[in-house]
Amino acid sequence: QVQLVESGGELVQAGGSLRLSCAASGRTFSIYTMSWFRQAPGKSREFVAGILWRGIGTSYADSVKGRFTISRDNAKNTVYLQMNSLKPDDTAVYFCASSSRRWINSAPDEYDYWGQGTQVTVSS
Repeated sequence: QVQLVESGGELVQAGGSLRLSCAASGRTFSIYTMSWFRQAPGKSREFVAGILWRGIGTSYADSVKGRFTISRDNAKNTVYLQMNSLKPDDTAVYFCASSSRRWINSAPDEYDYWGQGTQVTVSS
């Protein structure tokens, strides 16, 4: 089992920045990929960004490229999502997820464990 706990979500004005954190615990040796997803009211969960837990590799949704940056600190078992130039369309619950698959996948079904989510609200 892997436990994931997100933090950092809050209300921010458009154009502002936030950094989300996701701390992993438990069987972290089974993790190969960590990703962030988001889900807005009435919409399906969508991939935001992913990172290889070992090695080098990241992937981003087109909607956040150039604005969001995913990073990791293996010593702390934590993955981060730095979000800049936030827009009202970025408003959603943000989830982190871990996968034992050795590539970054944008499909939620490919992930084994999920956090409880953290709310990000961007006001116009």
